[in-house]
Amino acid sequence: MSEPSSFVLLEKAIGINFRNKDLLAQALTHRSAVRGKPGKKHNERFEFLGDAVLELVTTEYLFQFEDKAEGELTNWRAALVKGEHLASVAREIKLGDYLFMSRGEEASGGRDKDSMLANALEAVIGAIYLDQGFDPSKHFCEEFILVRLQKLLSQGKHRDEKSAFQEKAQELLNITPHYQVLGEEGPDHDKVFTCAVFIGEEQIATGTGNSKQRAEQAAAKAGLKAKGWK
Repeated sequence: MSEPSSFVLLEKAIGINFRNKDLLAQALTHRSAVRGKPGKKHNERFEFLGDAVLELVTTEYLFQFEDKAEGELTNWRAALVKGEHLASVAREIKLGDYLFMSRGEEASGGRDKDSMLANALEAVIGAIYLDQGFDPSKHFCEEFILVRLQKLLSQGKHRDEKSAFQEKAQELLNITPHYQVLGEEGPDHDKVFTCAVFIGEEQIATGTGNSKQRAEQAAAKAGLKAKGWK
């Protein structure tokens, strides 16, 4: 897949014909693919840029819902930019098929990891922005990511699990839950955190994620299920 022509099907799927194919190639290059190769670049800077573009486009889109409070819109935005959602979009366009990674990363299931796919999708948004400007990157976000808002709402994906768990714990038990990091593993660029949610001294559930916040959300979600509060 090192030849630009290998991106033809992907470009067709996303409706973008890159002027500079090298930008797309870098957006699809995981850090593991360039380890020990001086001068070769990976996609993390593109991911940083794409994340900012997506955040702005999503915020601008949600701003039109004048009858909704800011807190509710914040939850909607979180659902739209959540790694789980971005990974599902990436799978839809078969982004994993085009990723460059080490053999070890691929052997560990890298092509289908939520974190890998979500990061790559953000990197592609960054590459579109660099190649063609804001409007095409905005159109991509709208067509592939924001279009799913109603589906996410109908599935309850906009729910802030930590807030829901805290409300239930305070309402039913008059106790505010707290969280604790139980462990972390993996390299700095791809860490996985494990967090537990406690009510008093009792550990209710655990969850994992590629950030402490996501691990806490996962623990809260598992806690809601464990307590039968969903």
